[in-house]
Amino acid sequence: MIGTYVSRLRATAGAQCLFLPGVRAIILNQRNAVLLQRRTDTGCWGLPGGSLELEDTALEALRREVKEETDLDVHEAEPMAIYSGPGQRFRYPNGDEVQPFALAFIVREWSGVPRADGEEGSEVCFWPLDLLPQNLFPLHAQTLADYRKYTGRFLIG
Repeated sequence: MIGTYVSRLRATAGAQCLFLPGVRAIILNQRNAVLLQRRTDTGCWGLPGGSLELEDTALEALRREVKEETDLDVHEAEPMAIYSGPGQRFRYPNGDEVQPFALAFIVREWSGVPRADGEEGSEVCFWPLDLLPQNLFPLHAQTLADYRKYTGRFLIG
């Protein structure tokens, strides 16, 4: 679901590129498999996440987006990396363009049963890190590649 802040910006800016702060969740189960959702906008698999709303902290946005998209409750999250710059820019199938400034979190402590929301994601599934789907959303493929080599030191990309 596109937040009210982004909706108001889109009403004024149209499809032109928006610079948006956002979050990405690397949600892991006990087997260290990562939760991905099949995106309804592109059909690709991707990480749960989204844009911050005005008045949000990054952690509040992460908890809200994960709850909306997967029905899971995030209990703890470790910031892993920040992604910015023109390499993050992309265009949605509807023509809207964004350049995210996204904070990726590792989520190992969560509760609930994963369930797709039917709006942003059509299904959710845990994937072993060595068997990720071929049609992975490119920006999230990079985030997962960074996670695989993560040593505990915050990454700036």
